[in-house]
Amino acid sequence: MKKNIGISILLVMLLFLVSACSQQAVKSNQNITNNQIQNANRGSAQQNTNVAAPANMAAPVNTLSVPRDFIAPISGALVRITKKPFGLYVTQKNSPVQPEKFSGYHTGVDFETTVAEADADVRITAACTGKVRVRQWVSGYGGVLIQDCMINGQSVTVLYGHLNVNVITASIGDILAQGDFIGNLGQGFSPETDGERKHLHLGIHAGTSINYKGYVSSQDQLIGWQDAEKYLI
Repeated sequence: MKKNIGISILLVMLLFLVSACSQQAVKSNQNITNNQIQNANRGSAQQNTNVAAPANMAAPVNTLSVPRDFIAPISGALVRITKKPFGLYVTQKNSPVQPEKFSGYHTGVDFETTVAEADADVRITAACTGKVRVRQWVSGYGGVLIQDCMINGQSVTVLYGHLNVNVITASIGDILAQGDFIGNLGQGFSPETDGERKHLHLGIHAGTSINYKGYVSSQDQLIGWQDAEKYLI
C-alpha cells in the first residue's frame, strides 16, 4: 500500500514538471514570435524610410540638361579679350590698338590672336543656332557673316567680323547650328580684314535689323547692343 502511494506521488510530481516545462516553452515561443514581429516591423519602417524621401527634399537638378543659347565662337575666348571689350570708348589717342582708324564706343567684343597664330588658320564657329543673313566683304571689317539667333528668348543678329570671306562655306538662308564651322579669320593687315589686325569682332544687336556699326558716338546708342562676354562667363 505504501509502495502504491509512493508511485502515485512520483507520477503527480512528474505531471507537474511536464506541465511547468510546457508553459515555459509556450512563453518562450510567444517571446520569440513577439520579437520576430517587432524586428519585422522595424525592418519595414526602415525600408519605408529609405524608399520615401522627405516631402521637402528637392529633386537634384541636372545642370547638363539646361540648354545654352550662346557658346564661344573661338577657342580660349575669355583670355583673348585683352584690348577692346564691349563699350570701351576709343579715340585715335587712347586706343589700345595703334594706329587707330576709328573712334567711339565699341559695340562688340574683340577676340585677339597670338603671334603664333599670325599665319595659322584660326577657326570660327557659330555661337548660336540660326539663319545666315549676310555673307560678304564689308568696309572696316573685311569678310563678314551675320546670323539671326535667339538669346534668352530675344531675337538678335550676331555679326562675325574680319573673316576670310572666301573660306565661308555657308550661303545666305542656310541654318547654322551652334558649333558649326563658319570659316577662318582673315590674314592680318590684308584686304581679308580690310587692313585691320587679325582678330574676331563679335557684335550682338537686338532685333532683326542688320547693323554693321562697330562704334557708336554715345553711350545711349549702346542700348541696342549686347555684351557677348557676359554669355561666356
